[in-house]
Amino acid sequence: MQPGATKEPQPGFTIREITTSDAEAAASLCAELGYSVTPAVMAERIRRLANSPDHTVFVGCIGDRVVGWIDIGEVVRIQSELAGEIGGFVVSDGFRSTGIGRQLLRRAEEWARERGIGKIVVRSQIKREAAHRFYLREGYQQVKTSHVFSKTLQTI
Repeated sequence: MQPGATKEPQPGFTIREITTSDAEAAASLCAELGYSVTPAVMAERIRRLANSPDHTVFVGCIGDRVVGWIDIGEVVRIQSELAGEIGGFVVSDGFRSTGIGRQLLRRAEEWARERGIGKIVVRSQIKREAAHRFYLREGYQQVKTSHVFSKTLQTI
């Protein structure tokens, strides 16, 4: 196969919405992205998102095994048009370049179109060059470079 080429997903590949029973697999995939989280915390995140009509997570499965997920939500900002935003996206290392990522991305785009959203935004760390090439192959354009700032707040 030529560099950058992808195959169609393996037989038995399906996409569905995430459930709390996927928490362990989703947490493991988060670790592949460099974000450590326990299955219990992941299950709570999944429960919270399940109650959000403007947000969903799709998992890609081979048989019963979760091998990837994509987190998509509506973003409303006063300064810009309604958009879908991919908050996170990962395919397990052993399943990359098999078409699974492409199918998950297409499902997220379909979800946005169903809601009348005409634009999707995705942010990707500068070091994830393979992800950048993937998005460019899928028709996304790099529109800006930003710095991300964070502050930890004391909760009440």
